Amino acid sequence: MERLSRVLVDTVLLSIMALLITMGLVMSGVPAYADEEKATHHEEATPVPAKDESAAIPPEGTAGPDNATFSLVLSAFNRYMYRGYELSYGSAVFQPSLTFSYMGFSANVWGNIDTYEQPTQNFVPNTPYSGSFNEVDIKLSYTRSWGVFSLTGGYIYYGLQYARQTEEIFVAGALDIPTKPVLTVYRDIDSYQGTYFNLAFSHSIPIPAVKDMTIDLGACFGYQAGSSNYWRTYETYGFLGAGGYTGRKYSAFHDGMVSLGVTIPIVNNLTIQPIAMYTFPISTDASRMVNGVSYNPNGALDPTFVYGLNLTYNF
Repeated sequence: MERLSRVLVDTVLLSIMALLITMGLVMSGVPAYADEEKATHHEEATPVPAKDESAAIPPEGTAGPDNATFSLVLSAFNRYMYRGYELSYGSAVFQPSLTFSYMGFSANVWGNIDTYEQPTQNFVPNTPYSGSFNEVDIKLSYTRSWGVFSLTGGYIYYGLQYARQTEEIFVAGALDIPTKPVLTVYRDIDSYQGTYFNLAFSHSIPIPAVKDMTIDLGACFGYQAGSSNYWRTYETYGFLGAGGYTGRKYSAFHDGMVSLGVTIPIVNNLTIQPIAMYTFPISTDASRMVNGVSYNPNGALDPTFVYGLNLTYNF
């Protein structure tokens, strides 16, 4: 009965989301570029680019607004995906996030609550078949803008309950032009040393019938380059088909993601966004199996459909 209830909840969430997206598409008019990029999930947060494309580029760049802002996001999804890895299965996950921003500086705390942990090809739960608050991440960053270009540098601490805790530093370059391209380079400096490259695009289409309502499109593509022995790939040796993680270090075009959402204003500074995402491997190495064992030490990637809601309050 517990399993059936979760399936029914997922079905209802998906039906509501599909209806809202359909309504948004029907109501949409002539495409125009939105003023802001809408966040879809924690992992690929992007820098805020300059808004005045015609302004002269100042020689030293500019920081963000001089007023402090807070953003609270409460998200619910049918599963937790991270860089193509499936870190939950068959349960709802809740992901609260709080961000403070001031003069280009930003601090974010993000968490993941899995209501019923189950193992996947990429995930070994710390408390199997029960609920768990299994991750808390802290991100610190600074953004500076030069006309349509902005550059962000920062640090991320991953507080994981289901794996070794680790740290990353990153740098991201963004252009405030159509498709809003963002290239981010993450470097793990602790437990899983390697470099992850992510190229992301986004586009929001205002819906004329409703003020501040938009259809939000997104896509991103990642490349993983392992540099420590943790990233040794699986290979076979000998005549009996024995094998182990003794091969070359994993380096491959890794994961892709496309998304569709609808941002709906509720009251001043409060919005809700039903969103659907499809993640998939973008190379044979990312999905490769060797004698039934994943070539990638983190587990093979599978095409996966994700859906849920983001509730955002800015103050």
